[in-house]
Amino acid sequence: QVQLVESGGGLVQPGGSLRLSCAASGFDFSILAMSWYRQAPGKERELVAGITSAGGSTSYADSVKGRFTISGDNARNMVYLQMNRLKPDDTAVYLCYAIVRRRGASYAYWGQGTQVTVSS
Repeated sequence: QVQLVESGGGLVQPGGSLRLSCAASGFDFSILAMSWYRQAPGKERELVAGITSAGGSTSYADSVKGRFTISGDNARNMVYLQMNRLKPDDTAVYLCYAIVRRRGASYAYWGQGTQVTVSS
């Protein structure tokens, strides 16, 4: 089993910044890729950004390109999401998602999420 714990959410004014962190812990695993999703009330869960462990390739939703940056620390099994120029539409629960390799098989895990509220 692998646990994902997010932190860094909160209330911020429009135009402000937040940095989310996600820590993966467990036994005998390696991370293949990690992503951030978000889900706003009444809306479907959407992929915000993703990063691969090998090579660090990144991808972003069009709505956050140029404002959000995803990064990873393979040694610490961490992934971060730097969010700048936040907008009220960015308000959502942000969830960490990881694809890991354990004992020859691949598994997917979700974190519990952290609330981000952008409001004046």
